[in-house]
Amino acid sequence: MASIGPESVALIFATSEKRRNADVDYLFRPHSNFVYLTGFHEPDALLVLAPGHPKFEESLFVRPRDLSAEQWNGRRLGAERVKETLGINNAFTVEEFKEVIPNLLDGRNELHVDQDSETSHQVDDWLKGMGEAGLEPPQIRAELEDTLHELRLIKSEAEIATMQEAANISAIAHQRAMRYCRPGISELALESELQHEFALHGARFTAYPSIVASGANACIMHYIQNDRTIEDGDLVLIDAGCEYHFYASDITRTFPANGRFTPPQRDIYDLVLSAQLAAIDQVKTGQLFTDPHKTSTRILAQGLIDLGVLNGSLDEILENELAKPFTVHRCSHFLGLDVHDVGKREIDGTDRVLAPGMVLTVEPGLYFGNADTMPNLDPRWHDIGIRIEDDVVVTESGNHVLSSDAPKSADDVESLMAG
Repeated sequence: MASIGPESVALIFATSEKRRNADVDYLFRPHSNFVYLTGFHEPDALLVLAPGHPKFEESLFVRPRDLSAEQWNGRRLGAERVKETLGINNAFTVEEFKEVIPNLLDGRNELHVDQDSETSHQVDDWLKGMGEAGLEPPQIRAELEDTLHELRLIKSEAEIATMQEAANISAIAHQRAMRYCRPGISELALESELQHEFALHGARFTAYPSIVASGANACIMHYIQNDRTIEDGDLVLIDAGCEYHFYASDITRTFPANGRFTPPQRDIYDLVLSAQLAAIDQVKTGQLFTDPHKTSTRILAQGLIDLGVLNGSLDEILENELAKPFTVHRCSHFLGLDVHDVGKREIDGTDRVLAPGMVLTVEPGLYFGNADTMPNLDPRWHDIGIRIEDDVVVTESGNHVLSSDAPKSADDVESLMAG
């Protein structure tokens, strides 16, 4: 409220349930902005913030109690329990919204709201109705991301503690997958081991669909079919993280299906790991958001030269992006309530400076095609896809790796799988 100022009003929607098929809905998960400000997770709710309003500075609209509906679909909080449970001073049912909302919006200069296709038409109708009733609706429409997303970018100690727990659970799940893996099982069976471990520790949801990619599938960035039988000699790339109390984790590990890297696999793995460790060292206060990516890109490019995959000078290869077919993606994204969390990576065209409380991933990778996609590539590199990813908090004195419990040196991976 301090950020948007006393002439403004903000509308933050929880969103509604979504139909999956026939009469079955997807499991509901509220919008992250709404979770951040309320901790509430029922559908159809709306938070209204009107800084300085004499009566209704903060108001939450929720579904009314309905004993019949609750018997079928679960208990509702109800407006009468909002203040006691959530600490929000004013509560109404969604049925009272049309009576109350004009008073909350009347005379305000700016309306801060997500430009979401699901809710924009509702907001348009409310503003139009106010004008027809002789009231003064807000004349300026502002994006919530300009204020709320900047607040979400810097995590509190409590948020970091929750993200640490999410990372701990996910790291245990990655260990379980490494132990369970062997040639002849399906990618789906390996995914089920991850899901089982998440649930054992109270994380019902994944932060994103789990990627369990063996062999050539590891060279597909967002492979989620997870339906191939894992073969002897394959590498298995798992990019998976649980969501714990709405906060995401995001860990990637790559390991040999039979427990032993081949020499070419080991060469590429050690190169990616060296790039990742150097990139993590760049995650600290005062560095730029792009520094981890630039650092890892230089190391990967030089490594490809040393291995004979690329020819030419390092500067030439970087200038002409000749390593791009092998590196494919950037090294980092912010992490929080969303796996690709909010926060601008550039400010007025300038790279963002990292600050304490920011959490980002560090995930360099190398991906090699086969005779069809890269006909000039030495066959020993065919279908090798390796990515290593950790979740890293920027601290006052450097950084802290949340996901360090997931083994990642080649020796540690082989030792865990042998055990």
